[in-house]
Amino acid sequence: MLHPADSYDPLTPVPPERRAFGAFDAFSLWFSLGIGLLVLQAGAFLVPGLSLGAALAAIVAGSVLGALLLAAAGVVGADTGLSAMGSLRLALGARGAAIPAVLNAVQLTGWGAFEIIAMRDSADALARQTFGVSNPLLWTLLFGGLATGLAVMGPVSFVRRFLRAWGLWLLLAGAGWLTWRLLAEHDLAALLAKAGTGEMSFGAGVDLVVAMPLSWLPLIADYTRFGRSPRGMFQGSAVGYLLANVWFMGLGAAYALAAGGGQGMLLSALAASGGGIALLLIVIDETDNTFADIHSAAVSTATLAPIRPTRLALGFGVVCTAVALLAPMARYETFLLLIGSVFAPLFGVLLADHFIVRRRRVEAADAQTLGLNLPGLAAWAIGVGAYQALGRTAPEVGATLPAFAAAAVVYLALQAVRKRST
Repeated sequence: MLHPADSYDPLTPVPPERRAFGAFDAFSLWFSLGIGLLVLQAGAFLVPGLSLGAALAAIVAGSVLGALLLAAAGVVGADTGLSAMGSLRLALGARGAAIPAVLNAVQLTGWGAFEIIAMRDSADALARQTFGVSNPLLWTLLFGGLATGLAVMGPVSFVRRFLRAWGLWLLLAGAGWLTWRLLAEHDLAALLAKAGTGEMSFGAGVDLVVAMPLSWLPLIADYTRFGRSPRGMFQGSAVGYLLANVWFMGLGAAYALAAGGGQGMLLSALAASGGGIALLLIVIDETDNTFADIHSAAVSTATLAPIRPTRLALGFGVVCTAVALLAPMARYETFLLLIGSVFAPLFGVLLADHFIVRRRRVEAADAQTLGLNLPGLAAWAIGVGAYQALGRTAPEVGATLPAFAAAAVVYLALQAVRKRST
């Protein structure tokens, strides 16, 4: 049975009496979403280009910045009661917000498929190692079906029935086991003493790390809109995601370096650690990331067409599973950075609009206003252009945060010009 709030209209503010999430719920959800196989693999991308010490510093810096910005976007959902794409109507206009809604549904379909592929490959590696059997098709269908079922349940039911009941404890057990095996089987001092090859700059490393939390910007308000207080949503989301991202990216970098460097050997190193027990626990819980992708793809689409998100979730789950059956796990780093180039500047516009222009005061009718907010769209386009220009001309600096800031500053400047002209 669905919680009444789980199927709430994404364009209608969730009323206070239906807001069920507290700070611990936000912590549980974002700690869980900050842990995963793709987070481990993203950490592995940092080495051996960076030394392990430099990689850890980049992980901490990028995670702190990313988690704070992510939690700030969560405050928008708690303040307005609107979904992520619904709240973008405030900065872009109702018609303008249709553009990111379509892009978000497309990119979340890709994310969902990537998650299913990661779970399938990990489970198949464990099955081959333990039983000598391999059946990727079975694992794809199993994980795709499980994630789709959770997405149909909805966020409130998922957090209360899955995460708080046992999912969070699975994560802690798996993460703790992996950490203990790393310290028991490898000389951490020797790993820290290894010099990096120099193929990645520190700025580029921070850029890759910050892309992980910022990839969740188009989703977080879909969950914090059910929060009882903006402060609880900010604190729970920021602390939960920060701890998880630092912990697991650090593990990914350390295990990859111990295995010879790079993410190609990561799964083998993890599967061999303690018989793969920890990896099994993480694979089971990885479905929460796919749940979030499928659910938010459905919510984004529901802002464009009057279809219940639960029905759309079923359709997106089928599509993600089908894509996972056909797509190879390749160019993941490029995919991460491409997402950042589109959505990081967009949320620079949204946060500037919400916290500076509107000062967190929003009327429910504001999100229903038709038309285009040209300053918002122009600032978004300039931010994307800045990201692409920096990525091509100065990749060692990093492009995500400068593009985010550029879009925010341009939006505020254009709004000031508009105000003076009226």
